[in-house]
Amino acid sequence: MLAGACALLLQTSCKSEHQEHVEETKFLVSSPIRMDTTVTKDYVCQIHSIQHIELRALEKGYLQHIYVDEGQFVKQGQPMFQILPLLYKAELQKAEAEAEFAKIEYDNTKALADSDVVAPNELAMAKAKYAKANAELELAKVHMGFTTIKAPFDGIMDRFHVRLGSLIDEGEFLTELSDNSQMWVYFNVPEAEYLDYMNQIKKDSLMQVDLRMANGKLFAHSGVVETIEADFNNETGNISFRATFPNPKGLLRHGETGNIIVTRPLEDALLIPQKATFEVLEQKYVFVIDDENKVRSRAIEIDAEMPHIYAVKSGLEEGDKILLEGLRMVHEKEEIKTEFQDPAKVIHSLELYAE
Repeated sequence: MLAGACALLLQTSCKSEHQEHVEETKFLVSSPIRMDTTVTKDYVCQIHSIQHIELRALEKGYLQHIYVDEGQFVKQGQPMFQILPLLYKAELQKAEAEAEFAKIEYDNTKALADSDVVAPNELAMAKAKYAKANAELELAKVHMGFTTIKAPFDGIMDRFHVRLGSLIDEGEFLTELSDNSQMWVYFNVPEAEYLDYMNQIKKDSLMQVDLRMANGKLFAHSGVVETIEADFNNETGNISFRATFPNPKGLLRHGETGNIIVTRPLEDALLIPQKATFEVLEQKYVFVIDDENKVRSRAIEIDAEMPHIYAVKSGLEEGDKILLEGLRMVHEKEEIKTEFQDPAKVIHSLELYAE
């Protein structure tokens, strides 16, 4: 009996302590805070050389020489490939001989015409033959020039698609050439964000952006958005922006990927921690503590999202008290005890970088 009484007394004491502990539980609350900050948005991007072209053969023949190597930097006008020119040399020599013969014939006819020995029509015919021979000579020179393929601009060679001695057809793909002095970076922007950008951008000003490379590091130079495509993609609802980046050290190459980082100022924003919100059917809510310390759920509209932070567009005011922790432990209209935390300390503890 004594043991049973002790056990009953101990159980009653534990229940009393548990009830007292529950009654003394205080929930952390805070308020939204207004401050200036910045919002960053990432967009997947594709990096292209400002000039990236295919080099193709203009004449048919055997590849006689390759003067450059894959990955080599070449200067404008530098010879790159030589197609066997023997046939075109013969055509050029033939055209030169015919042009010389036509010149002699024209000179003789002109001398006779000046002495009224031949009719003016014969002189006109000799002149036309001479002009035709000169045109064929120029054409032969062009064909001869096509056998030497030169760099059209300064750039970097890509891999070879032909080898020395290959029989090349007219128009055959030889290699690619990239001018990486500047890079064009393309990224797609949703329609709503495009409209916000167009409303915020000032006349004659360009939006500056940054580039996060595939290794997670920021590219050393900022870029500017210079071009926006004319049409939206009807399937995705996006429109393509093009930013231009300087590339003085040649670090960026054609075909790379990364993320464009767009930073925009957010003035006088109403900020709350993301952890203070919950979602029901894609609608964001917070628990607001009223003057009677009762819990009230309230729908809010989000203006912008940052790491651990939401900027609230509507639904809250600065003086409202919102529940920070224990959102799953409370119920609608339940009266709770609270402990208030300074909004500035709450926000800065979430590593917000504010101005």
